[in-house]
Amino acid sequence: MTLSSKERAALRAQAHHLAATVHVGQHGLTPQLIQSLDDALRTSELVKVQLGKKLETGVRDAAEQLARATNAEVVMTIGKVAVLFREKVEDEGRGTRDEGRGRTR
Repeated sequence: MTLSSKERAALRAQAHHLAATVHVGQHGLTPQLIQSLDDALRTSELVKVQLGKKLETGVRDAAEQLARATNAEVVMTIGKVAVLFREKVEDEGRGTRDEGRGRTR
């Protein structure tokens, strides 16, 4: 999934108002951090990540590693902040509620 420049610009505008949801600390890119980011992307398609000062790799490289690990796209990196996007996938196994009838189709 690659984003067009218009899609990327729209996502950057949405991300401007977001607070950082995931913080990369002194331990770097751990499996627990990647799981936390995956959970955040499952909840919200657009996630802002604050990268720590003691990061061993560059910000862009760390953002690319996180994106690969979570099947997301890097929208932008600026300073020590990266914004990642992953489109939500609806569960096919779940039934939908029939409006007004209270039963599952």
